[in-house]
Amino acid sequence: MTSQKQRKVCKNGHVFFKSSDCESCPTCDKENKPKSGFLATLSAPAGKALIHEGISTEEQLAAHTKKEILALHGIGPASMPALTKALENKGLTFKTE
Repeated sequence: MTSQKQRKVCKNGHVFFKSSDCESCPTCDKENKPKSGFLATLSAPAGKALIHEGISTEEQLAAHTKKEILALHGIGPASMPALTKALENKGLTFKTE
């Protein structure tokens, strides 16, 4: 059984359809996606999850374990190679558990 998509309108007036309760607007997500830095290499949900946790630099990311980052809603295993590479490029690693 497939969920019925519902018409939604974001606070900026963009119309979109979603079958979940998520209010995230795809148009706003694209407009607000970082243009550079490691956050630009991530999917919108992954980037938003990190920003929500106050993680916007590689140094802030390195203060967390892989397990902590994977526990964030929006971060999945597919995000980890990009995050690991971003840390390696700065000579950093995830905090050890």
